[in-house]
Amino acid sequence: MILFNRIHNPAYLDTNLIESDLSESKTVVIQFSEKVYDDKILAELNALCARNSELLEIRFYGHYEDNRYFDSQILEKLPDVKSLFVDCLYHAKNLTFLTKLKHLHTLSLGFFELKETEILNSENLKSLQKLLLSDTRTKALNLEYLREYQNLKYLICCSHTKNIEAIGELKNLEYLSLNSISKAPIGFVNNLKKLKTLKLILGGRSDIYEIEDNDIEELEIIRVRGFNELKNITRFKKLKKLQIEDQIQLTELVFDKTLHHLEEVTILNCKSFSLLDGLENLERLSRLWIYKTGLDFDNLVEKRLPKSLKTFGFYTSKVKIDKEIQIKIKSLGYQNRLAEV
Repeated sequence: MILFNRIHNPAYLDTNLIESDLSESKTVVIQFSEKVYDDKILAELNALCARNSELLEIRFYGHYEDNRYFDSQILEKLPDVKSLFVDCLYHAKNLTFLTKLKHLHTLSLGFFELKETEILNSENLKSLQKLLLSDTRTKALNLEYLREYQNLKYLICCSHTKNIEAIGELKNLEYLSLNSISKAPIGFVNNLKKLKTLKLILGGRSDIYEIEDNDIEELEIIRVRGFNELKNITRFKKLKKLQIEDQIQLTELVFDKTLHHLEEVTILNCKSFSLLDGLENLERLSRLWIYKTGLDFDNLVEKRLPKSLKTFGFYTSKVKIDKEIQIKIKSLGYQNRLAEV
């Protein structure tokens, strides 16, 4: 579990406390939602950045004063920042100062009215290991330059599809979240041989049949409009964790081949979902979470459940029915989710 210490709009910095947290491998986020910082506190921040790792994150967001413009010139005062989050912002001024930061490990970029659509061509960004790209009005951010980001291990891409196939050149990418990506082909995922986590959130597509055999260990499909089938699930032979959420058109999931590594399956708020079959092929399944689906509890438990199953949560959101189900789950020898909380 990642531990955070979030410090909001500080008037001063307790450097001893901050460095104590960092020494314990905690992530420390120092964030500003308005212009309460001055040269003195920025100098102290930069000194902290120079002495510490990317676990020290500096974030600027909001800034609704000054006509919602964030003046990036203040980044001139933070030349040693390693993890920078400039997101949930509207306009950017002087964004060229971002391109002068030489020590960036992590960058979150989120200006809704971003005009610098070629910003990813900046040489200093091409050594990033973690990149988060938020939504913009124009959707014109050019992803072509990502081909040169060969150190990148973690990428969140929200809404941007221009030259999205360039992501397939990220040979060291381990984590990919595609948010609000509609219609664009995602077959480039097949080139990401080191990819361990794939998340599809929002956007729209009917399936992910483009994805072939892979080594992905964690797959999440959340609120993807029109998503109605997952018949290629057994291509994910190394899968350990599967989460499907808010998929109103998905009706079934069938594990017709053995998946040797799958430990956790979560299906949440999929009201048309009425068939879950082949669980006996999940020889390491230990946790099964079901919430607000069309599944019949009695029918499900009459099927052959894997011997490895230890924790079984099944909820309908109807209090009386759920109480009866929890009693049955306990009588079958399983823990349930409520008991763990």
